Amino acid sequence: MPVFELAKRPLWIALLVVNLIALAGLLAWIHAQTRPVAMYDLHLSEGEKLKCVSYAPYHLPGQTPFDKEARVSREQIAADLAALSRITECVRLYSIDQGLDQVVGVARETGLKVLLGAWIGFDRKKNAIELERAITLANANPDVVRALIVGNEVLLRRERSEDEMRALIREAKSRTTVPVTYADVWEFWIKHDSLSSEVDFVTVHILPFWEDEPVDIEHALTHVADIHGRVSAHFSGKRLLIGETGWPSEGRQREESKPSHVNQARYIREFVHQAHAHGWDYNLIEALDQPWKRRLEGTVGGYWGMLEAQTLKPKFPLAGPVTERTSALGPLVGAGVGAFIALLLAATTRGTDWLRSVALASVGTTGGVATALHWEHAMVAYRDTLEWGVLGGVALLAALLPATLARWRGDTLPTAEQAWGRVQAHARVSIEDTLALLRGALMFAAAIAALLLFVDSRYRDFPTLLYLTPAVVFGVIGWWQGKGGRAERIFASVTLISAVGRWLPEPANPQAIGWLLAGLALSIPLLAARTGQHEQR
Repeated sequence: MPVFELAKRPLWIALLVVNLIALAGLLAWIHAQTRPVAMYDLHLSEGEKLKCVSYAPYHLPGQTPFDKEARVSREQIAADLAALSRITECVRLYSIDQGLDQVVGVARETGLKVLLGAWIGFDRKKNAIELERAITLANANPDVVRALIVGNEVLLRRERSEDEMRALIREAKSRTTVPVTYADVWEFWIKHDSLSSEVDFVTVHILPFWEDEPVDIEHALTHVADIHGRVSAHFSGKRLLIGETGWPSEGRQREESKPSHVNQARYIREFVHQAHAHGWDYNLIEALDQPWKRRLEGTVGGYWGMLEAQTLKPKFPLAGPVTERTSALGPLVGAGVGAFIALLLAATTRGTDWLRSVALASVGTTGGVATALHWEHAMVAYRDTLEWGVLGGVALLAALLPATLARWRGDTLPTAEQAWGRVQAHARVSIEDTLALLRGALMFAAAIAALLLFVDSRYRDFPTLLYLTPAVVFGVIGWWQGKGGRAERIFASVTLISAVGRWLPEPANPQAIGWLLAGLALSIPLLAARTGQHEQR
């Protein structure tokens, strides 16, 4: 074997070892998701149902309350409430616009009660119209409408003042025969506790996931009980309704609060058992997944429902173990396809030996699994054509990386600027140039993603799976070869600072740790080597 080929063997060994470690971690994670998790079995008494669930009909593709021309059909409402009547005795509305005024009539036919909501926001004229219609609807249907909720989290959003809300509540109480209340998060109710004298009962939202200090699922129910006791004591003599509580099944982890199907099932089961045992009045958020909410709250906002958005099937049973995923077929198929393509291309590349082939097969396998997992994430997270185009483009580049690498024989990579110069000069572009351009493009994308996540993290997912393959491949190559050009160094610096900055506020968050490791692998090799060094180590 030529001396220059022997010099490259450590590179292939490193690629093999690092990819095997990454692959073992991915497979262990997938295996853990397929294992059934035992939890409390919720056995409701004969005929007993959930007290109430939040209902919004915007769960079909393209439906959103932001569409001012949208109007939900009575047929869809009837189908939704027919499914919900099997699990609950009441639905909560937040508005009666866009056809939602029809819910009351359909609820009567399906035997459901309604917590009728009047949406209050910035627009005073629209507020007056909404409240007038809600009062009229409540007075015409006192047998169905349990209460009129004047405004939802208006003080939290700072869209109306406490005095303005007091005036609206007084108007509603003076003109309707049903009980009247206002709904907000528990901290804002305590802060504006004088409003309690205006309402018939206090409606508070207790959401452990969204607390300023997020609560682990292990302590979530204790937290709810503590807050319920605190608020009850603060408003002694007033009836208390937990107007919103629940747990998301998808999305970004917030410190110790992890969205997952297992955690959602556990929370709902344990909360309902505790609420019924203590005689709490409550409303769960929410009935159906709401994909449109991803526009407001990121991925996590769309997946608080107990039923799937399109099929209306329950997302989890009320008894028996629950698994996070029902099948590992997708990632395993991805692994097989990735390994096959990498081996095929490696076998048809001049100078291939067994070590290089095995190393490239490991890269293809890891890349295939990461691609399949990211596809699953994209199906629940991507919100529009722009995201599918931009993020899908990055995902495609990452998926093509193992195939491109299979044609590379380990020779030194140029900087992205050098490779781009050859493209502009219409010179022959080598496989090394192609890899250098891929590295430059992916480093640019990673820097943008890291920066956005750093400055606006609340509703953004950690993009670890999207950049896992580039991090593993270019992280290893970077230790054997010098860093890239000035642009890549800038991208690496932004990625490093942003990834560390995002991890520091939540150091125990596994998703933040995963992103930190990906960011370090992408950035440090480019920054650690001596300037101008592009030689094989």
